[in-house]
Amino acid sequence: MSKPTANNEYYEIRLKGHLEARWEQWFDGLIISLEEDGSTLLSGPLADQAALHGILKKVRDVGLTLLSVNSVKPDRKEGTET
Repeated sequence: MSKPTANNEYYEIRLKGHLEARWEQWFDGLIISLEEDGSTLLSGPLADQAALHGILKKVRDVGLTLLSVNSVKPDRKEGTET
């Protein structure tokens, strides 16, 4: 994953099922969170739309089910909504 800068967008990408922590490196260092509803949340900064599409291509290539993609404010990624 690229170094976070002020220009990076933060994303939350929700996938069906739980992924193991070993996938974190394959998804360019995005944080993997296992949700109580059985889904996995990938979250973190991405440099640009090309980086986002690269992650989505990886999701497709391994046959994971994409549930949602959201751009979030950096303060929300910490779990504090404004």
